[in-house]
Amino acid sequence: MKHFFLDNRLYIAGSATAFLFVLGHFYTPFYAIAKLASIGILALFVIDFLLLYNRAKSRISIRRDAPERLSNGDVNHIRVSFKNNYPFAARLSLIDEIPHQFQKRDFLIKRTVKAGAEHNLVYTLRPTERGEYHFGNMNLYVSTKIGFIKRRFIYFNEKPVPVYPSFIQMRKYELMAISNRLTEAGVKKIRKISTNNEFDRIRKYVTGDDFRTINWKATARKSELMVNQFQDEKAQRVYSIIDMGRSMKMPFEELSLLDYAINAALVISNIAMLKHDKAGLITYCKTVVSIVPAERKKMQMNTIMDVLYKADTDFSESNLEVLYSSVKQNLNQRSLLLLYTNFEGLSSMQRQLRYFKLLAKSHVVVVIFFENTELKHITKHRPSDTEEIYIKTIAEKLAYEKKQIVYELKKHGIYSILTEPELLTVNTINKYLEMKAKGLL
Repeated sequence: MKHFFLDNRLYIAGSATAFLFVLGHFYTPFYAIAKLASIGILALFVIDFLLLYNRAKSRISIRRDAPERLSNGDVNHIRVSFKNNYPFAARLSLIDEIPHQFQKRDFLIKRTVKAGAEHNLVYTLRPTERGEYHFGNMNLYVSTKIGFIKRRFIYFNEKPVPVYPSFIQMRKYELMAISNRLTEAGVKKIRKISTNNEFDRIRKYVTGDDFRTINWKATARKSELMVNQFQDEKAQRVYSIIDMGRSMKMPFEELSLLDYAINAALVISNIAMLKHDKAGLITYCKTVVSIVPAERKKMQMNTIMDVLYKADTDFSESNLEVLYSSVKQNLNQRSLLLLYTNFEGLSSMQRQLRYFKLLAKSHVVVVIFFENTELKHITKHRPSDTEEIYIKTIAEKLAYEKKQIVYELKKHGIYSILTEPELLTVNTINKYLEMKAKGLL
């Protein structure tokens, strides 16, 4: 009987009958109506019970199809399939025990499924933290059209699902890069200036290819447009360096700056490999946590993703001196270093400037840090009292210091990107393609 529940309809019908009995105390005909109503409710209750419990065997089958892993910061789809084996249309209420990280206490899906029919539904989840999530059991409450009682079915379907960096975003940009449609995502089309290319092969023309690369002899033979494909004479090394200090734990639209950096690093590593470069990864805080040497082998992206999956901050101050020592020891060839970090003021950058300059002597360094979008909102707001004037003045000063950081880095020959967190990936790809086109790598 632990799976037996009374529905609201029974309480409503019982309350109405009790009210009729009260009225019958003052007016006799209502007493007779109340007695008939009581008999009717009892009869419907028995019929309802027999319909739901006519067999001990479960009459509803259900299956949850969750991905093997979820993508952090993206909308992930979870599919649920029902099959109604009852000889009547069943009213279903599903409570799925989704991972506690989502903090959804009102998860309830209601459906009506016809007799013998199957029904599929999809609900979405958007994780905002990496790590292992656990789906619990599925609790299904079944009732008939009478709706006086409910029968609960518990389907033991516990499943751990890891949440990885945004591989959905990575695949989106990968498909766009393959089909030359990166401009649809906001990536600028940049004219290639360097000529450090060598012939690779002849292939079919694809929309977006440069007309100057058309091979007219091959086109005449094949009776369709053919182009010469070139590749860089030497694959360049592109390292994503991620600061895991406490400044990267700042939240923006439920994701931390660290997670934005991780998602962008995953995408840019994949794009670099598609552009025939070698991708590598370094994560650091007070020590260098992990180093993935730049390679272009098949399993490189899996290695990078596994390292990024485990990356997390210990809320300590980052040590750029340790990073510089590690880079000097492990990176023997000139490389592009995309360094994801954050500064809230000019003084915090100046403490690290010495090491940026040392890194820039041997490598091409791009320092990527974030705009404080809350400051932008404050500076656009019209103050209404003295306190708000002070707040706006301070916000404008801090926002101006961010621009000063860009100028100061440029003055010392260090490239930089100041970006909103949500535009981080697009701006990083733009900078990478620009530097590659100019032959700066």
